[in-house]
Amino acid sequence: MVKAVVVREPGAVPEVRDIVLPPVGPADVRVRIAAAGVCHSDLSMVDGTLKPQYPFVPGHEASGIVAETGAEVTHVKPGDRVVLNWAAACRECWFCQAGEPWLCSTIEGITTLPRGEVDGEPLNVVLGVGGFAEETVLPGKSVVPLPDGVPLDLAALMGCAVLTGVGAVRNTAKVRSGQSVLVLGLGGIGLCAVLGAKLAGASPIIAVDVSPEKEELARAAGATHFLLSEEKLAKQVRGLTEGRGADHAFECVGAAATIRTAWSSVRRGGHCTVVGVGRRDQEVVFNPLEIFHFARTLTSTVYGASDPDRDIPVLAEEVRSGELNLESLVTHRISLDEVPEAFDRMRAGQGARSLIRIAAEA
Repeated sequence: MVKAVVVREPGAVPEVRDIVLPPVGPADVRVRIAAAGVCHSDLSMVDGTLKPQYPFVPGHEASGIVAETGAEVTHVKPGDRVVLNWAAACRECWFCQAGEPWLCSTIEGITTLPRGEVDGEPLNVVLGVGGFAEETVLPGKSVVPLPDGVPLDLAALMGCAVLTGVGAVRNTAKVRSGQSVLVLGLGGIGLCAVLGAKLAGASPIIAVDVSPEKEELARAAGATHFLLSEEKLAKQVRGLTEGRGADHAFECVGAAATIRTAWSSVRRGGHCTVVGVGRRDQEVVFNPLEIFHFARTLTSTVYGASDPDRDIPVLAEEVRSGELNLESLVTHRISLDEVPEAFDRMRAGQGARSLIRIAAEA
């Protein structure tokens, strides 16, 4: 029995409760959670937008230490530091064989999975992880060894925000040095897109948000310019890019209006990448003439087109070398009891990542 944050119904205030973990199967691992990041996808589960099964334990962006392994697990052992991977690919389906494990058929459409009990009833965990807990049991393929030299608490951010934001820039858009980048929406993933643009050598890097307080965070991540979101944003962006518009725009909100703004802010022949997860009841409208005339590319990115087994060691080296500053993403370090306040800040658009420190090692 361990303590975990539990959400019982849509809109309910998360509560810290005692839960019972399932036994460790032959292909499973039990991980003592060190730290977990509070992601907007967790909030979408809490408020029912992503249709989870209740009750559930939130949290899919986490790091920890392996406490127990099943007989079939050979790539990690008790005591190893790991990053948890909520999108563990099967490596066998058509998408995996085509080199696109982030689109793996076995994880498509999953919001929660049954695992454990609370108060004698079945308990679910977000995206197969349930990271807002002292411990969790999950498949061995869902943990990635963490190289030395990366702080264990900050490593949690590599489980989602960093892979998604940096991956969108590096893997999906393939931004080149000297290209101009626009990032709309400066939550954790948007700030990671700014970090990714800096790593790529982009210039200028234009960060946009509705909140003026995000300017300091954006500049710390590497933005060269900060703009408040407004009706004439596309014109302002052209003013910063010699009248053309940005080479690349990254929409990190997931709303029809900001997708349209991002599209309108890129140059002819430019690229607009949708990173944010939006609602199905909104529509983005384009006319056939503008599609032809502007020759822009509109695409989305799932998990930053990342393969954690491949990308986490690369990101870890960039953290060790000082090229990638994960500390700039964290504005609050909290306990499990403070998760409701973290969600309130997220709803209000305040701060960047709240990082839950759970184990003493973090």
